[in-house]
Amino acid sequence: MKKRQLGKSGLDVSGLGLGCMGMSFSYGPPKDKKEMTALLRTAVERGITFFDTAEVYGPFTNEELLGEALVGLSKQVVIATKFGFELSGDTRPGAAAVSSQPQHIKRAVEGSLKRLKIETIDLLYQHRVDPNVAIEDVAGTVKELIKEGKVKHFGLSEAGVKTIRRAHAVQPVTALQSEYSLWTRTPENEVIPTLEELGIGFVPFSPLGKGFLTGKMDEKTTFDSTDFRSTLPRFTPEALKANQALTDLLTAIGQRKNATPAQIALAWLLAQKPWIVPIPGTTKLNRLDENIGALKVELTYDDLREIESASSKIEIQGARYPEKLEKMTGL
Repeated sequence: MKKRQLGKSGLDVSGLGLGCMGMSFSYGPPKDKKEMTALLRTAVERGITFFDTAEVYGPFTNEELLGEALVGLSKQVVIATKFGFELSGDTRPGAAAVSSQPQHIKRAVEGSLKRLKIETIDLLYQHRVDPNVAIEDVAGTVKELIKEGKVKHFGLSEAGVKTIRRAHAVQPVTALQSEYSLWTRTPENEVIPTLEELGIGFVPFSPLGKGFLTGKMDEKTTFDSTDFRSTLPRFTPEALKANQALTDLLTAIGQRKNATPAQIALAWLLAQKPWIVPIPGTTKLNRLDENIGALKVELTYDDLREIESASSKIEIQGARYPEKLEKMTGL
């Protein structure tokens, strides 16, 4: 599999990563551990070297899953994890309070290292900006951890441009992780130009719109109460029906390209910048192979222009998150 470099950091990863959250958290009940272990090891065999997790996924169980599944493979893979939440009490998605106090970061890193069974975290993200802790203090703490050999690269998640610039001035930021896809294009306004200027890589999460851009959903789709999409405004029946025009567009392009809507959505992202590395999540081998197949889909200038023209006429319905969670992004 072709590699991509995250910005100017020197961190090379597979052109497509694997988001592991859904194996343990957020998308319904946790999946079978043996099956997920087999999937993770197969992903390595298929050429994927970039794996994304976080202490809050579970909490803790997703890191433990990766640690056991990828034991002995640490030199072949890049594992990214995240700190930034106070993990006590209610651990449902979005329920945990943000916390990036320096001592909390250090404790989180020690825990992640043990669970992941590694000596150094390849890429450590602040999961969400903590408005009560200066980002300079966060970056400075990670800088110390890098000097100690416990972390190699520093990343931010869902941060705004002012935060990115302030953090980068203290400790160079290797990558920003934020939601980006054909139905969430906010980063194009300010974030992507800033990343390009500073030489920072971009890791889009939910590049398939939390499953919507696969073309497998419609207004009749229902979600388990343990699936956090059941709480999202963009996944109400009304919004799903209104947004169907976008998957219809991807399906039409895919039919011409002998590709699935998901592959077109991923190929579109990959075509935006050479330092963008999407991390679609999956718990199924056939979906893993389908996603990897997107790397072989070539969208021409005319294809991209057609997607741009047609999608610009589609007004996406429904907020990305409930108001409480939306306030935690773009700070």
